[in-house]
Amino acid sequence: MAEDLVSYQQLFDMDTAWMNIENQAIFPAMQLPNSMRMVDGPHLVIVEQPKQRGFRFRYGCEGPSHGGLPGASSEKNRKSYPQVKICNYQGPARVVVQLVTNTKEPHLHAHSLVGKQCDKGICVVDLAPKEPCISFPNLGILHVTKKNVSKTLAERMTEAYRMGFNYGVVIHPEIDAIQGDFRIPRELTEHQNSLICNAAANQSKDMDLSVVRLMFSAFLPDSDGAFTRRLEPVISEPIYDSKAPNASNLKIVRMDRTAGCVTGGEEVYLLCDKVQKDDIQVRFYEDDESGLSWEAFGDFSPTDVHRQFAIVFKTPKYRDLNLQKPISVFVQLKRKSDNETSEPKPFTYHPQIIDKEEVQRKRQKTLPNFQDYNGPGGGAGGMYRGGGGGPPTGGGPSTGGGGHFYQGYTGYNNYGTGYNFSSGLGGGGANIKHAAQGPVEDSDEDSDSDLDDDPASGGVVQITAQPGADRLGETKCVFEPRLVELAERQAHALFQYAVSGDVRTLLAPQRPLMTAQDENGDT
Repeated sequence: MAEDLVSYQQLFDMDTAWMNIENQAIFPAMQLPNSMRMVDGPHLVIVEQPKQRGFRFRYGCEGPSHGGLPGASSEKNRKSYPQVKICNYQGPARVVVQLVTNTKEPHLHAHSLVGKQCDKGICVVDLAPKEPCISFPNLGILHVTKKNVSKTLAERMTEAYRMGFNYGVVIHPEIDAIQGDFRIPRELTEHQNSLICNAAANQSKDMDLSVVRLMFSAFLPDSDGAFTRRLEPVISEPIYDSKAPNASNLKIVRMDRTAGCVTGGEEVYLLCDKVQKDDIQVRFYEDDESGLSWEAFGDFSPTDVHRQFAIVFKTPKYRDLNLQKPISVFVQLKRKSDNETSEPKPFTYHPQIIDKEEVQRKRQKTLPNFQDYNGPGGGAGGMYRGGGGGPPTGGGPSTGGGGHFYQGYTGYNNYGTGYNFSSGLGGGGANIKHAAQGPVEDSDEDSDSDLDDDPASGGVVQITAQPGADRLGETKCVFEPRLVELAERQAHALFQYAVSGDVRTLLAPQRPLMTAQDENGDT
């Protein structure tokens, strides 16, 4: 019986050993890293992100006292700062903050963190046992000069490797593979120093000095009280230097128009905060219940950006050119490099107007229907109405009678007040003829006229009225002395113009007409 028990025990041990060998072959043992990745266990989270824009990186010559890095929700009357929390854990801890690059694979950044608890560009803070959260109110960012980027970056890599803070960043494959115990600062060999110097020289060539990120790493104490239990690091949102050209906040200050036609192509003047002419867009978009439904961009070139504060662009076409009623969309500035956008402003598209001048809606003016004179030849007809009458040579009997003024101008004449004409000027009207040339004697009665005996005129213009037949009630036209004087002046002006060619001689006699008024007071 005892032998059987021994044999069964041996068989069981063999089966167990075989199962262990088979399981190791099929299910290899998982090597858990030193960093804790369990979600339900202790892990580090960012409670408040740092403010991405509006914080300036300072050079060493500017001094350290310029205020700490604010939090994303910080306001003028309510300050806040970057904050992290260790979830599912209560007890002491150590939190390390480092600057890393804004790349897919984070690298250590050459800029340095400065503050009360910072040393050699790295911030180390111990968390009290009863405080699950820790904030960083005194963090500043020291801007390194371009000529010292490689040297400073090599020092930062060396310090991170010595203290065991290089987990989560890419330095060099041989350096990154060493993640051992770091209770005591490690010493670097010459080969490791050479690797770090080469890595720093290569990474400094492409490093963006205008943007950084914060990498938070937490360490929990082990059984000996040393902070060796590393939690998975977390990285913040990018922080842009406020003095960098591509880091300013985008803002539309004013536009000269906020509406346009659906066909687009209308010029708009836009005032804004500082932008880069090669890195800015004017975005038009429309949102509906399902999300973005339309997007287009204003048309302009880099030369249309004036001193980084004004943009002249043309509106894009709307998606529906057959729009029947106005529709409201949004317009905003968009930066190409980081897709940063400004606060949107409303813009209204109006339907296109086919008949912009409204010609089809206008009525043509109706002109008076003047009847043409078809009667026999005779004296000159009246103004607008009535045929001429009498012999064509003037002065003879008239059958048609001189025409009348147009009915709308019966009380108006072009010679000012005091010149009244009868209703008939046609038919046997007045004849104007020249007297024979020769010397002219002045009389005392006509001594006030300077134009009667002008020797250059060659004669005197005489105006006589020939009597005509008064068959149809026509009245004789009586010319007053002032009218004779006006006619003489007109004739003299024409003669002077023919001699000198000076048009001012024609305008001088017209000056009295500028003050002439009709019965309504119109000039």
